[in-house]
Amino acid sequence: MPGNLTLPIIKRAQAQQQRPALIDAQSEYSYAQLLGAAQLIAASLLGDRRDLQEARIAFMVPPGFDYVAAQWGIWLAGGIAVPLCISHPLPEVEYVTEDSGAEIIIAHPVFQEKLQGLAERKRIHFVLTTEALQAEPVELPDISEDRRAMILYTSGTTSRPKGVVNTHRNITSQITTLIEAWGWMAEDRILHVLPLHHTHGIINALLCPLWAGAVCEMLPQFDAGVVWERFMRGNITVFMAVPTVYIKLIEFWENAAPEEQKKMSQACAKMRLMVSGSAALPVSVFEKWKAISGHALLERYGMTEIGMAISNPLHGERRPGYIGFPLPRVQIRLMDESGSEVKDEGAPGEIQVKGPNVFLEYWRRPEATQEAFVEDWFRSGDVAVVENGYYRILGRSSVDIIKTGGYKVSALEIEEILRGHPCIKECAVVGVEDAEWGERVCAAITLQNNAVLDLEELRRWAKKKMAVYKIPSRLAAVEELPRNAMGKVTKPEVKVLFQE
Repeated sequence: MPGNLTLPIIKRAQAQQQRPALIDAQSEYSYAQLLGAAQLIAASLLGDRRDLQEARIAFMVPPGFDYVAAQWGIWLAGGIAVPLCISHPLPEVEYVTEDSGAEIIIAHPVFQEKLQGLAERKRIHFVLTTEALQAEPVELPDISEDRRAMILYTSGTTSRPKGVVNTHRNITSQITTLIEAWGWMAEDRILHVLPLHHTHGIINALLCPLWAGAVCEMLPQFDAGVVWERFMRGNITVFMAVPTVYIKLIEFWENAAPEEQKKMSQACAKMRLMVSGSAALPVSVFEKWKAISGHALLERYGMTEIGMAISNPLHGERRPGYIGFPLPRVQIRLMDESGSEVKDEGAPGEIQVKGPNVFLEYWRRPEATQEAFVEDWFRSGDVAVVENGYYRILGRSSVDIIKTGGYKVSALEIEEILRGHPCIKECAVVGVEDAEWGERVCAAITLQNNAVLDLEELRRWAKKKMAVYKIPSRLAAVEELPRNAMGKVTKPEVKVLFQE
């Protein structure tokens, strides 16, 4: 094999070349095939250069073999991988390519029409994966683990998305932590249904199995029926998803015939691990999925900037509504608004994180990088409490912690309570600016099929529940989100109904 293939993820692949690595809609591929394709893409990207020297390479490739080959090819050539979301509209894609300063865009042919015009307008070199895979092998550069490896963009909930820079060492730390914590083995086979421009899909569900020598089976997109059919064919051992995916799988199961439900549940029982992340897992979903599958979903906590930091245990109690304990080699502390560390059980504080998993910087944003750290501790912006040794998230300090009448109320806690009402299918709680209370707590809800909501009954029910949970009852409920003839939510309105 030509080149100096020194990166840990590549060395791991070299050690298991004849094993199956990946399955997509086209075929099954070995680690040797994956390495060979990655080297050809690296050669194409290098051209006459010996080393890309951290040039940013944006790439848009659907889930599958070509995606991994492109990612690894960028790394082997010494570039920084900037994955583009395949579902984002062109203005968002343009923002990422401009902000990252991408020198090359590499794309699968299915995205040629979408991206080639952008590349020409911005004078960015454009390469198709099909062309890159025809390159002649060349000597590859020696890549240090301290080099920048990848830029992932934040969701941009409070500002424009920022580019989060991870080094190869950061990525290795994030992978090896989860290999240890979640017991990854070469015998594992994961069904991958997650987006490939975020940590969850890239690190947790793709690079972890490839590091372990396991098989990653990738679907082009999530489809509840396809996922259940694949579960029932057997040999899947690991599944990772967001709460919305589990909700869709539950709905599909509930609509199936009893005999089919039995087969679906039996298929889940044969798997060793099911994980939920990227958003808070409602307790009701945890309980329904456990009844259906026999699995207590492993909920964990992470961010683009830190990978995974806190997790429920692989072996031991997984508490619904809690995210567990700090992962190996990850340091966690809770800090109050005065800058003092929270020591008391049940007292809220901002999660701050330190460890080799923590990102290097926000791309070309030195001030934002400086503001994100207190000494070596990354300030997550998420507020949590520790109860009986387990961490529980209250929400983001910027949007989920509502300050009303002198109280700090967790929007996530109120959402969890409202979901327990028999008429309510889903809800979202927000703070609405108010001159008297500072913020009023408001909730937008959707109803269960054929449910009729009695607002006075909901008022009494909610006040009683929140008294039990010691949450101030200054709650504003809302009407159901209106829907059009196609069943799509239209123009959701928030109406204050419950203010004391």
